[in-house]
Amino acid sequence: MTVPRRGRALYAAIAAQSIEYYDFLIYGTAASLVFNTLFFPSGSTLTSTLASFATFAVGFVGRPIGAAVFGHYGDKFGRKPALLAAMMLMAVSSTLIGLLPTYGTVGLTAPILLVVLRIAQGISVGGHFGGATLLALENAPSNRRGLFGSLPQLGVVVGMITGTLVFLLISNVTTAEQFAAWGWRIPFLLSVMMFPVAYYVHRYLEDTPEFHRAEAKLSARKNAAPRSSVIQVLRRPKQLLLVAFTFLPATIAFYGIVTGVLHYATEDLEISKDTMLAVVMISMIAFAAGTVGFAFLSDVVGRRKVFAAGAAFFGAWAFALFPLVETRSFPLILLGVSVGQLAVGAMFGPGTALFAEAFPPSVRYAGSSLGNQLANILGAGLAPFVMVALMAATHTTVSMSAYMAAACAISLFVVPMVGVAVEDPAETPVGASE
Repeated sequence: MTVPRRGRALYAAIAAQSIEYYDFLIYGTAASLVFNTLFFPSGSTLTSTLASFATFAVGFVGRPIGAAVFGHYGDKFGRKPALLAAMMLMAVSSTLIGLLPTYGTVGLTAPILLVVLRIAQGISVGGHFGGATLLALENAPSNRRGLFGSLPQLGVVVGMITGTLVFLLISNVTTAEQFAAWGWRIPFLLSVMMFPVAYYVHRYLEDTPEFHRAEAKLSARKNAAPRSSVIQVLRRPKQLLLVAFTFLPATIAFYGIVTGVLHYATEDLEISKDTMLAVVMISMIAFAAGTVGFAFLSDVVGRRKVFAAGAAFFGAWAFALFPLVETRSFPLILLGVSVGQLAVGAMFGPGTALFAEAFPPSVRYAGSSLGNQLANILGAGLAPFVMVALMAATHTTVSMSAYMAAACAISLFVVPMVGVAVEDPAETPVGASE
């Protein structure tokens, strides 16, 4: 294993993840700012907002489909070709969103097409996650798997900051009418950035050593029939469910902050959109520091300990988050959101390696992807919708904080049960202790 190969793998994984999450997350920003009126006009602001966030959640429904499809091919044919296919799907679907006519132009056809393309985005992310993270993790030194596995998560930061900067720039150089007419389309059309990264992956990267070893072992079994890694994982669902419920609070917390808090602050508290977009963007630095720093710590003290500490802290901080936002003071809002993102990073950082290590290489792409995406369906995809509904029903932010804290409590209960996989699920049970 040479250093240049590791470097190329890390560069490609981070770059691919950055653009992938830029594409996926700008949808959440657009759903908060303009999609409710452009694609779901109604006589009720609440109804339009809920419909807009419902399509945001639909993207997460597509993610397990992507995890299953790309997971199967990623375990059978390699991490690299599966990653490439997922990248191309995202580039095409995001660009097409930027070209969509609105409800005012084609009526009901507009939201239907938006939903279809959002599902395609979800399928892409579901397949992309495993390819990008395994590309880094399976090229890592054995004592730095937590750190290497966390580095592609910086793509979430780069994607979020880039997307926020693009929206800030466009909103400041256009009038409200221009932004609603065509300005919102520009971030989606910039998805063409994915194509040169895809070319780099195709041209300069090899598949991971662990995939080649798993492939060689399967080939050596003369009587072994080809088996779907997805079916193997679903036949032993315990580890899959443990991974999903462990990761649940990280997904709820992250999307609850970048989408749910953004909507609450701008709509209910009437804080300017530029202020909140700036807060979200700056807070991603805390997320990045937490992700990398706590991943490095997990290589020293253990993944589960670090993850559990992050979940416990965020569960408590959720009750301070909204009161700080309600002060309408930029420094206090930034404090509330940034500390929350630091805690989220403490879960995201060690989580990548923790969940990958829960499955052997022969089914790792499918297992880690499905577990991650199941958590995203139950958590991230519904978080903004649930938060808006809770606020409308209870008229207090305590209900939203309790929702986040409950997810953290579930994670703290199940994280000690997440095991480290043995080498071959066909020969030995999955779930050996760490």
